[in-house]
Amino acid sequence: MNFTVGFKPLLGDAHSMDNLEKQLICPICLEMFSKPVVILPCQHNLCRKCANLMPQASNPLWQSRGSTTVSSGGRFRCPSCRHEVVLDRHGVYGLQRNLLVENIIDIYKQESSRPLNSKAEQHLMCEEHEEEKINIYCLSCEVPTCSLCKVFGAHKDCEVAPLPTIYKRQKSELSDGIAMLVAGNDRVQAVITQMEEVCQTIEDNSRRQKQLLNQRFETLCAVLEERKGELLQALAREQEEKLQRVRGLIRQYGDHLEVSSKLVESAIQSMEEPQMALYLQQAKELINKVGTMSKVELAGRPEPGYESMEQFSVSVEHVAEMLRTIDFRPGASGEDEDDEVLLDRDGGGPAPEEERTDAADGLH
Repeated sequence: MNFTVGFKPLLGDAHSMDNLEKQLICPICLEMFSKPVVILPCQHNLCRKCANLMPQASNPLWQSRGSTTVSSGGRFRCPSCRHEVVLDRHGVYGLQRNLLVENIIDIYKQESSRPLNSKAEQHLMCEEHEEEKINIYCLSCEVPTCSLCKVFGAHKDCEVAPLPTIYKRQKSELSDGIAMLVAGNDRVQAVITQMEEVCQTIEDNSRRQKQLLNQRFETLCAVLEERKGELLQALAREQEEKLQRVRGLIRQYGDHLEVSSKLVESAIQSMEEPQMALYLQQAKELINKVGTMSKVELAGRPEPGYESMEQFSVSVEHVAEMLRTIDFRPGASGEDEDDEVLLDRDGGGPAPEEERTDAADGLH
């Protein structure tokens, strides 16, 4: 490690302090060097406690399980440059201490505005190694873990990455998913608004056609009353069928919007979690849920003109004996002033029962 640059000039710049902190990180535990710091023959530095683990990690049979006896002799490779380090009979205690690095660490701790103790209190600890902080992420197992698990624990053969890197990556993925979900919610809300307008239009058109129908039936004799009731029931039935369909779609879209909004709220609360490890324990599931919700396809909307009720227009210019044959004219406007007179049976027109059947079919 190169420390030829003077230390005091670095203290005056926050960016330089960050760079200095990176130079004081042990390549094994990924934390700031803890004293005593030993210097290897290749000039790289390690915490003595980390260096003491290297021969054990290289040869698990070097010490018996659970033994705390300091090993003597042995060899391992430098984790920074892979240079082979051969230990004498004193083991890692035969390596020279780097007093310069230790002094720099002391000065850095005094000058730093962010106490290391407060940082340590915010870290979760490894369940297997109770005194080790969770500071890396196992890409193979997709779980946060500690550096000792990587050196000689359950994750020694796995690919790992720094915890902040995965934290930022997954937080970015969840943020993108939330943005897509919010945009989808806006589109769903717009569709709901349009369908509510369709309902209003259906009701307005139905109301207008009812008024026209009533006005024309008021000019007829008592014989028209029975037929008028039949036609009003048919119109109301068609109106109810259309309204039930559109309102059913509104409920479906509304339910989707409610579920989606709750998921957005849950995701936003998760993003406010300051603990990286706690966040990562639930981030994957949230990302999957957000992705699945974003791909949900909703039922289609009513076709253009679905709200129209023009097919319920009637003709009122009929002779009394033909009044019971009056029916809706498919495709005719309720505001037509010239109404066709249906032919009677003698004139070759269809029988009343046949006309009723045809008209009923035309309503659907």
